[in-house]
Amino acid sequence: MAGAAAIQRSARRIARYAAAAPSLSRSALQQPGRLLSSQASPEHGPRGAVSGSELALYPPERVRNFSIIAHVDHGKSTLADRLLELTGTIQKGHGQPQYLDKLQVERERGITVKAQTATMFYRYTTASQDSDAPRYLLNLIDTPGHVDFSYEVSRSLAACQGALLVVDAAQGVQAQTIANFYLAFESNLSIIPVINKIDQPTADPDNVKDQLKRLFDIDPSEALLTSAKTGDKIASAATGRAYEVLDVGIMHPELTPTGVLYTGQVGYVISGMRSTKEARIGDTLHQAKSTVEPLPGFKPAKHMVFSGLYPADGSDFEALSYAIEKLTCNDASVSVTKETSNALGMGFRCGFLGLLHMDVFHQRLEQEYGAQVISTIPTVPYIFEYGDGSKVQVENPAALASNPGKRVVACWEPTVIATIIIPSEYVGPVIMLCSERRGEQLEYTFIDAQRALLKYRLPLKEIIVDFYNELKGITSGYATFDYEDSEYQQSDLVKMDILLNGKPVDAMATIVHNQKAQRVGRELVEKLKKFIERQMFEITIQAAIGSKVIARETLSAMRKNVLAKCYGGDITRKKKLLEKQKEGKKRMKRVGSVDIPQEAFHELLKVSNSK
Repeated sequence: MAGAAAIQRSARRIARYAAAAPSLSRSALQQPGRLLSSQASPEHGPRGAVSGSELALYPPERVRNFSIIAHVDHGKSTLADRLLELTGTIQKGHGQPQYLDKLQVERERGITVKAQTATMFYRYTTASQDSDAPRYLLNLIDTPGHVDFSYEVSRSLAACQGALLVVDAAQGVQAQTIANFYLAFESNLSIIPVINKIDQPTADPDNVKDQLKRLFDIDPSEALLTSAKTGDKIASAATGRAYEVLDVGIMHPELTPTGVLYTGQVGYVISGMRSTKEARIGDTLHQAKSTVEPLPGFKPAKHMVFSGLYPADGSDFEALSYAIEKLTCNDASVSVTKETSNALGMGFRCGFLGLLHMDVFHQRLEQEYGAQVISTIPTVPYIFEYGDGSKVQVENPAALASNPGKRVVACWEPTVIATIIIPSEYVGPVIMLCSERRGEQLEYTFIDAQRALLKYRLPLKEIIVDFYNELKGITSGYATFDYEDSEYQQSDLVKMDILLNGKPVDAMATIVHNQKAQRVGRELVEKLKKFIERQMFEITIQAAIGSKVIARETLSAMRKNVLAKCYGGDITRKKKLLEKQKEGKKRMKRVGSVDIPQEAFHELLKVSNSK
């Protein structure tokens, strides 16, 4: 990346004056040089303990003292961090930013108020000295930038042989910059101008070069353009959002930082993404503010199965939210949106890539996070067209409101191409099963004398619950089943509501084929009658399409014997008590609520596509 290269150039320039003669002449600064990985490359980590015998290897002619001087907030402490990392003095990504700012007040205010020193060991080489490159001991002094602490600067420069004059690429030369320059000039130091923060949107390095020329007679070609922040920013080709690279490396097999990845290599990038929705499989990451052609093969996640997830206990909503958030951290292909049900309270509408994906997600919620959830009937994305020509994609049947002013004129449902391989003796029952699920036969061939291959176009809705289990049952477990997504096909679909005492239960709404609606509705109300507990009032369970009721069951009320204490007496007294009880039950039916047990929702999953 350009930023990394600029930092490398900064280290090389420091190396050049460190390897030069003690006079540190201008000509010496032009010598070529580069870092050696054996000593200065950050991938080898920070140096360990230093012994006295090792220090003896550095005579005075191999010791160089230099300082970083700048106006406040021009990035000198951040530049010091990069130099410490590139010489292997500290490990990248470990420790606090602005490593040399030790005082608490410096951390809180984000400024340097006391000069700090650091010793770096560095091997410098030229093209002809690879085998026997000399080593140098570099003493870095990070100085304050505020005018109130200029005495710290003058005291530090007295011990130095050279200085890095850091200027902000956006702010340009400031008053303290001028004062620091003349302090270094009067101390007869070799000065290397560094124009920092060139990655900022408002940066104008050319203008800053002109300022250096006019004010200090510094050759613009000597100015080093750099950004002390690691990396340049990257952008996502899919979302267009920009991020800062925090770390990069390979899986070895655990996360192993390397600082760089080259063409054809596989690894990881840690960035500032705030949501798993921003991480898309097949995306192309590139340098920000540049235009690239995305690599082929990217396809956004296509969610084909949707289901509502609600906590079994309404008070566990936050715990379920936390579990789903943690689980989607490593499964960004799941779409999650909050929704509210009148029957179940607050929950989530989740989209999955397919049936197995949905089952695995539910199982992980239970096993890894102990979440107890209620799942609504899985559904698929339908497309409805109204009389005014507008089209809407429906993922939650409850969202398809019955609006008399907007008449549905057409609807489409997703289909799949299913491949089934079975023993030849089971061909008849499997063909019947596929026919009942509204399948269209595309191929029927015999692989050999014992096995047959069937291909069917099936509505996705017809296979999302129990198709595979039923297929295994009628073939004694010998069938193999696979499918791939196909196009949408027009179909005769209707929304079916479940009513309890005339009130629709939104979590139980479903979309069914018109020909199967009456049978499915009848099975649904029969199941609910078995699982809903009797109340002190009568419960009417209905399945309805629009205003038309297509199936009905009645759950009789529990009765209290109000005549238990009536011994003899006039019959009118008994009739009065029974009439009073009857009126009370009517009031309870109007205001009473019906509790739907979790088992009822689980049983409904088996009904929606059963035979």
